[in-house]
Amino acid sequence: MEERIGFIGIVIEDMAQANRVNQVVGQYQEIVTGRIGVPDHERNMAVIGLLIRGDDMKVGALTGKLGNIPGVQVKSAMTKK
Repeated sequence: MEERIGFIGIVIEDMAQANRVNQVVGQYQEIVTGRIGVPDHERNMAVIGLLIRGDDMKVGALTGKLGNIPGVQVKSAMTKK
Protein backbone atom coordinates (compact mmCIF):
# COMPACT_ATOMS: atom_id res chain seq x y z
CA MET A 1 0.00 0.00 0.00
CA GLU A 2 1.04 3.55 -0.67
CA GLU A 3 2.23 5.65 2.26
CA ARG A 4 0.48 8.99 2.75
CA ILE A 5 0.92 11.95 5.08
CA GLY A 6 -1.90 13.29 7.20
CA PHE A 7 -3.29 14.70 10.39
CA ILE A 8 -5.51 13.13 13.05
CA GLY A 9 -7.42 15.37 15.46
CA ILE A 10 -8.55 13.79 18.72
CA VAL A 11 -10.93 15.41 21.20
CA ILE A 12 -11.08 13.72 24.59
CA GLU A 13 -14.37 14.73 26.19
CA ASP A 14 -13.93 12.30 29.09
CA MET A 15 -10.48 12.61 30.63
CA ALA A 16 -10.95 9.22 32.28
CA GLN A 17 -10.24 7.85 28.79
CA ALA A 18 -6.90 9.67 28.36
CA ASN A 19 -4.83 6.61 29.32
CA ARG A 20 -6.66 4.45 26.76
CA VAL A 21 -6.04 7.07 24.06
CA ASN A 22 -2.34 7.18 24.92
CA GLN A 23 -2.11 3.37 24.86
CA VAL A 24 -3.66 3.20 21.39
CA VAL A 25 -1.44 5.98 20.03
CA GLY A 26 1.58 4.17 21.50
CA GLN A 27 0.63 1.00 19.61
CA TYR A 28 0.96 2.98 16.35
CA GLN A 29 4.03 5.04 17.24
CA GLU A 30 5.78 3.92 14.04
CA ILE A 31 3.40 6.05 11.94
CA VAL A 32 3.27 9.08 14.30
CA THR A 33 5.78 11.73 13.23
CA GLY A 34 4.55 14.54 15.50
CA ARG A 35 2.18 15.11 18.38
CA ILE A 36 0.74 18.07 20.25
CA GLY A 37 -1.62 17.93 23.20
CA VAL A 38 -3.59 20.79 24.70
CA PRO A 39 -5.50 20.17 27.94
CA ASP A 40 -8.50 22.27 28.94
CA HIS A 41 -8.51 21.89 32.71
CA GLU A 42 -11.59 24.06 33.21
CA ARG A 43 -13.73 21.76 31.06
CA ASN A 44 -11.86 18.55 31.93
CA MET A 45 -11.19 17.92 28.22
CA ALA A 46 -8.18 17.76 25.92
CA VAL A 47 -7.31 18.04 22.24
CA ILE A 48 -4.50 16.03 20.65
CA GLY A 49 -3.13 16.53 17.15
CA LEU A 50 -1.10 13.79 15.46
CA LEU A 51 0.97 14.16 12.31
CA ILE A 52 1.15 10.77 10.67
CA ARG A 53 2.83 8.97 7.79
CA GLY A 54 1.46 5.56 6.89
CA ASP A 55 -0.67 3.45 4.61
CA ASP A 56 -4.47 3.47 4.62
CA MET A 57 -4.66 0.20 6.55
CA LYS A 58 -2.60 1.41 9.54
CA VAL A 59 -4.18 4.87 9.62
CA GLY A 60 -7.67 3.35 9.43
CA ALA A 61 -6.87 0.92 12.23
CA LEU A 62 -5.56 3.74 14.44
CA THR A 63 -8.52 6.05 13.85
CA GLY A 64 -10.96 3.16 14.24
CA LYS A 65 -9.56 2.12 17.61
CA LEU A 66 -9.53 5.70 18.84
CA GLY A 67 -13.07 6.32 17.60
CA ASN A 68 -14.36 3.29 19.50
CA ILE A 69 -13.26 4.74 22.85
CA PRO A 70 -16.29 6.26 24.63
CA GLY A 71 -15.98 10.02 25.14
CA VAL A 72 -13.42 10.40 22.31
CA GLN A 73 -14.04 12.09 18.94
CA VAL A 74 -11.64 11.57 16.01
CA LYS A 75 -11.27 13.24 12.60
CA SER A 76 -8.53 12.76 10.02
CA ALA A 77 -7.29 14.37 6.82
CA MET A 78 -4.86 12.66 4.45
CA THR A 79 -2.98 13.59 1.30
CA LYS A 80 -4.44 12.14 -1.88
CA LYS A 81 -1.15 10.51 -2.86
